[in-house]
Amino acid sequence: MEKELLEIICCPDDKEDLKLKKDKLECKKCKRIFDIRNGVPVLLPKYLD
Repeated sequence: MEKELLEIICCPDDKEDLKLKKDKLECKKCKRIFDIRNGVPVLLPKYLD
């Protein structure tokens, strides 16, 4: 995951910053986990998940 991308993406639910944890992204506020597939973060809101 590139640092530039990590600086501009956010949680789709509460718009908080995300942090990289191993091969996944975690919201700093709600602690929701998002997968990274083939280098692309899957950031679907809860109602579409």
